[in-house]
Amino acid sequence: MSTELDELELIKEVVSSVPRHALEDLLDIGVCARCILRLFGVQGRVYASSKLSTSLIKSIVDDPKACNKTENGCHSVHHASESDSMICIVCLGILQFVHKQEGEAHILREREAPKIEFVASLTELLKKEGHQADSLSLEVSVPAIILENELEISSYVNKKFGPEDWFQEKFLTKCLSVKDCLKLSIKDALETLQCVESGLSSFRIRLCYSHSKESSKLQKVSEKQISKRMKTDTGSTVLFKHDTNQVIHENLDSTAYEAPKDSLALSEKVPQPCNLAYHCYHTPIYIGGRYLKFSRNVSQTRWIIDDERMGEASVEEIIGGSILHICRSDTYKFHAAGREDIDVRMLGSGRPFLVEVVNPRHIPSSSDIVKLEDTINNLEGRFVGVRKLRLVGNEVWDLMREGEAEKQKQYAALVWISRPVKDEDLESISAIRDMDILQKTPIRVLHRRSPLERTRIIHWMKIERISGSCQYFLLHLCTQAGTYIKEFVHGDLGRTHPSIGSILGSRAEILQLDVTDVKMDCFN
Repeated sequence: MSTELDELELIKEVVSSVPRHALEDLLDIGVCARCILRLFGVQGRVYASSKLSTSLIKSIVDDPKACNKTENGCHSVHHASESDSMICIVCLGILQFVHKQEGEAHILREREAPKIEFVASLTELLKKEGHQADSLSLEVSVPAIILENELEISSYVNKKFGPEDWFQEKFLTKCLSVKDCLKLSIKDALETLQCVESGLSSFRIRLCYSHSKESSKLQKVSEKQISKRMKTDTGSTVLFKHDTNQVIHENLDSTAYEAPKDSLALSEKVPQPCNLAYHCYHTPIYIGGRYLKFSRNVSQTRWIIDDERMGEASVEEIIGGSILHICRSDTYKFHAAGREDIDVRMLGSGRPFLVEVVNPRHIPSSSDIVKLEDTINNLEGRFVGVRKLRLVGNEVWDLMREGEAEKQKQYAALVWISRPVKDEDLESISAIRDMDILQKTPIRVLHRRSPLERTRIIHWMKIERISGSCQYFLLHLCTQAGTYIKEFVHGDLGRTHPSIGSILGSRAEILQLDVTDVKMDCFN
């Protein structure tokens, strides 16, 4: 009971700091308890009290000694009354925990703890979604009509009580926004019920309030304000993103804004509660490593043409599907440091990749990652392998993109030429260092790539003879990223120059190609 008495004493102390006649006036026109306190700049834990209600404030105003009564008296002052069943003309029920959802209104009734009921519904959402988290962040968005209502109230109070000394000192000087007030109101209860800490977190609960009524009056103010600001600040933002206090004070005397002249106009308003859509989500996590591709019939990403799959599978689906399962996420996005054709194997150390896991319900531990790597490497068919798998930050994606232009790739290609290989061929090829070549967009991809000319570098090459064959050899080479290797071998009808064919003075064809190394700092 001491806790309950402490709450009542706190509310009484806060209420006593608000001018009584102004407080009574706002209560009479239909402003809820939390809106009154926040408009007067009240800060702190009072908003989290489950006892705070319009009926309690009215009881304190009528009998300031109510909080000093006996145990029975303390209960009597906070029973819900008719005033608690009225939707606030400012917040439209948001701070009374009243809203419409899925077409049906959660109507205010004579409830003892509407806040607890509201928080319990959020907790049920978390349970249903199956998220695992030890902390959370609350995100709240409210419709522009709320700010219009605040402008109406501030203009009304300014006209009625502006000359009084307390007005400039108290009203709206440190006004809390509806968003911040709602967060203060439910934070403690949510932490207790969910056994988590709230604050900056990668796990978010988002409350999106909307309303059928548009704020046409405020739009006029907004257009005027934006036009005014753009003359001095080209980077200005829309009005609704500015601080609530700043917006209200800037527009109290605005000719573009017409507020009701008296309380009668305000009391005639029939406010409707806002619509609420809420959901929880986890910001993306990233799992990266290097992949190897052992099949010449597996594409890097899912490849469908005219509803027909090309190849047996894709690296993206094999790796991403396994990660999706263990993280219980909505979906994933696959990113890789370059790509190889479907008929090209990726061997050696493997190609760096990153999987962006969208809204994961489970964050894998180190042991989970080890099991995941084993699972992928032992899948039936053995199309794809992974190595050095681990959880990483999104900065790795930036590193992969930045390194694409500088990175080098090594290849091994089985090549046929139209004449026997000579010893001088080996010498001429091995002597090449950092040779520039010019490549036009290959004919085979011209239908989906821009017709450009690209300069690429061949860093080094060497020829390895094949025993028992005079026209076949293995070509090992290291090139700049983005080099079309097949075209560098056969010349692509002159669109790549020089080429292996032009260097050796004979027709050359590539029969098989493997990537053997992608030199990047990621996942080394």
